Amino acid sequence: MDGFGAALTPGNLLFAALGVLLGTAIGVLPGIGPAMAVALLLPVTYAFDPTGAFIMFAGIYFGAMFGGSTTSILLNTPGESAAVVAAIEGNPMAKSGRGAQALATAAIGHFVGGFLGVCGLVLLAPLVASVAVNIGAPDYFAIMVLAFVAVTSVLGSSRIRGFASLALGLTIGLVGLDPISGQPRLTFGVPQLADGIDVVIVAVGLFAVGEALWVAAHLRRTQQEVIPVGRPWLSKADLKRTWKPWLRGPFIGFPFGSIPAGGAEIPTFLSYVTERRLSKHKDEFGKGAIEGVAGPESAASASSAGTMSTMLTLGLPTTAIAAVMLAAFQQFGIQPGPLLFQSEPDLVWTLIASLFIGLVLLLVLNLPLAPLWATLLRIPRPYLYAGILFFACVGAYAVSGQPVDILVLLVIGAIGFLMRRFGLPVLPAILGVILGPDAELQLRRSLQIADGDVSTLFSTPLAIGVYTVIALLLAFPLIRRALPTRPAAPRPGSDEARAKDDELV
Repeated sequence: MDGFGAALTPGNLLFAALGVLLGTAIGVLPGIGPAMAVALLLPVTYAFDPTGAFIMFAGIYFGAMFGGSTTSILLNTPGESAAVVAAIEGNPMAKSGRGAQALATAAIGHFVGGFLGVCGLVLLAPLVASVAVNIGAPDYFAIMVLAFVAVTSVLGSSRIRGFASLALGLTIGLVGLDPISGQPRLTFGVPQLADGIDVVIVAVGLFAVGEALWVAAHLRRTQQEVIPVGRPWLSKADLKRTWKPWLRGPFIGFPFGSIPAGGAEIPTFLSYVTERRLSKHKDEFGKGAIEGVAGPESAASASSAGTMSTMLTLGLPTTAIAAVMLAAFQQFGIQPGPLLFQSEPDLVWTLIASLFIGLVLLLVLNLPLAPLWATLLRIPRPYLYAGILFFACVGAYAVSGQPVDILVLLVIGAIGFLMRRFGLPVLPAILGVILGPDAELQLRRSLQIADGDVSTLFSTPLAIGVYTVIALLLAFPLIRRALPTRPAAPRPGSDEARAKDDELV
């Protein structure tokens, strides 16, 4: 209550609102995610009171995540890696005239996921921190393999194409220096590639540039239609389909945000897979299923709260944004860790209270703006995609300030175009790029600790449980094929149905 008393002062409310607005505006720009936004604003806050600075950072954090989802849904251009999954169902919704509903679903999902995630931060932070400390490298590797198999198995019309896309992503993830020996891999003698290819460049290239090239290739053959904006509210049917995914997302997102296993990427992928499995409208997935927006967006927001819990209680940054915020704490002479709640209780509880306030402001500010954002779709497509290519190149250049990044972006965009041409799903490739290096690091770390003994990968109960789930996922189609199938009931009005009715009469 003291935290809310401090956070609800006019000055701190202004910091929270300013952070949410700045975060949303910056998150809309491809390539400039929440970590870069906080890093850019870090020098500005030197003269600020620490409480006000962290309240603004928290607002930027949540605002930038929603801003990334906005361009992901409307323009198929993820602003940051946590917004990649939002494009899969959100963009088809926007193209069918339901962009405003997709944005409203994302905004409410961020609010619900963030609210439950921050409640988890308040209640479960010490417990989650103690569990996270005990998870070892074999467990992390098993979780990442589960993410690979789960996403690859449910996307696209063919598992072979899914695994081919995953292999392509893992190959891109290998570019750079070997983390142990320091030898260059797949850099082709280009020194700028020694640090690898940034995930944002790959995501923007495969999604935005690939989509722009695909539209350009088909624009002359098809008549251009103006995409309607759609209603700025959710119907009863939409709410009936979204409330369960909104509530399921935090239970996937918060635990994964608390452990260093890829930030919001794994939980958003797994939430999408879960909603696809549980949905009664499986035929709509890939064409604009609203559950595919609600669940992952809620999971992403809850994951960010989990990230905060580990950073505050352990001083362990599990994502780039957490690392930047850790640097901000140290800038003010504060060291996050188990003693932080005792040494700086006023700051910590004001920050946590401001997270609740920031989420409410995010919802209040962005729900009315959903139809306004959706009007971007009324821009003629040649101008719209020219703008997307421009901002994609600006975002790619902003990552490290190297012209080579723009060339890499265009090459990956051409790969994205070819993937669409030959029916390869894009998501497994993105997942391979994001988690491939981490999975390699955890695998090699496990084998180093065990002197090369492969059995160490199956040495913990958590790892064994995860591999059991993986085996069931891979075997499920074979088991289903072996089971006897019931003949399908004839459609009402068909010849078979009429013949059956005559027979009964």
